[in-house]
Amino acid sequence: MLDFDLAQLKKMKMVLQNSFPAFRALWSGFLHLIYPELCVACGADIPAGDACFCFRCQLKISVSDMHLVRENEFTDRLWGRLQLESGAAMYYFTRKSPVQQALHQLKYHNKPEIGVKIGRAFGRKLKASDVFRPVEAIVPVPLHPKKERLRGYNQSAQFAQGISEVMDIPVLRNALVRRAFTATQTKKKRMERFENVDDVFVVEKPTLLQGKHLLLVDDVLTTGATLETCGHALLGIAGTRLSVATIAIAVN
Repeated sequence: MLDFDLAQLKKMKMVLQNSFPAFRALWSGFLHLIYPELCVACGADIPAGDACFCFRCQLKISVSDMHLVRENEFTDRLWGRLQLESGAAMYYFTRKSPVQQALHQLKYHNKPEIGVKIGRAFGRKLKASDVFRPVEAIVPVPLHPKKERLRGYNQSAQFAQGISEVMDIPVLRNALVRRAFTATQTKKKRMERFENVDDVFVVEKPTLLQGKHLLLVDDVLTTGATLETCGHALLGIAGTRLSVATIAIAVN
């Protein structure tokens, strides 16, 4: 069995970026053969490129264009609760959809790379948007250290990493922390969600945030309870402005 090192292969690919188009296509196909691109929902093989979902799953998902306008259904959901510069989700979330399957794989089946891949895809959209281009740093919604140890990673931080790689802005992973361990929000009713996150987030390194336009990121916007609580903590720092991005927004 051939023993290939992913880092070496990617380095060779970068060296050959300016080679003849036919050779680049051949190399891309070879790299895809060794490390195939897989659909983030069903795991099917997909052509090399920027797609996150296979063609069959793409037919079942709804992609939003919220990132193109400052006021939209995302900001409407948080209107009067959180002062935002902008807000957007990449997909609409519905039950049993490929988006739900992708998020389930990301959160519960040890697939952190799904968050990074979707983050890169959304990062390309945000970078091209006049609305989100002024963002200076990314803050992922934190997990409690106990829950992060159990899961092995923070899915929101993985999403943030992908956006960061494309937009070339830093992720401030430890600026905002969760100081209380709370139960999962998944099966909670609206008021229970607000009570579950009330006053559990705190900014530990305010000097890193002062005067910056921050992008707060999470996996899904449902009631907005978690984002609202995190957002107020960040806006309590002098001079901060806030935008929000999520992988998906739940359809009411």
